[in-house]
Parts: sequence; structure tokens; C-alpha cells
Amino acid sequence: MSVAAVPAPVQAAGVRTIRDLDVRPLLARGEEPFAAIMSATDALRENEALHLIVSFEPRPLYDVMRKRGYAAHTEREGGDVHVWFYRESA
Repeated sequence: MSVAAVPAPVQAAGVRTIRDLDVRPLLARGEEPFAAIMSATDALRENEALHLIVSFEPRPLYDVMRKRGYAAHTEREGGDVHVWFYRESA
């Protein structure tokens, strides 16, 4: 994803790098994506954000990520949901 496609609130937080994680294939196979999401989050460095692509809004994940120090920005595109998790003080 290009920096131009990164939402303004995410850019304003100082995010310079986006790591994409599309969990739709996992969900389609009936797999739980939570471990993959946590692993991707643990790998984030300063000034990086996780761009999660999912087929539904992951409401319970917002609280988990907030407790880990991440803000979220959500957009819907067609039937997909794009969520960027980032540190507001990046």
C-alpha cells in the first residue's frame, strides 16, 4: 500500500511504514486469525502500523489493541474492512 493511500489520521500519528496483514484467507479456511494478528503487532517497530484486512469489523480486537497501546482507524471498502492499528505517539 502506498503512503498516499494511508489514511490521514494514521499519517498524522507519524507512521512511516505499513505492514499489511490480510486475514481473509485464514477466516475462509475456518482458522482463528488472533495469533497471526498478535504476532504481526509484536513485530511492529516505532513509526509502523498494522493494516489489517478482514471481512467483518473486528470489534473485540479494538479493546485488545487499545490495551496494548494502539489506536485504530477503520474504513470499509466493498465487503471488506480495513483497520490500521498504530501508536498515536509514533
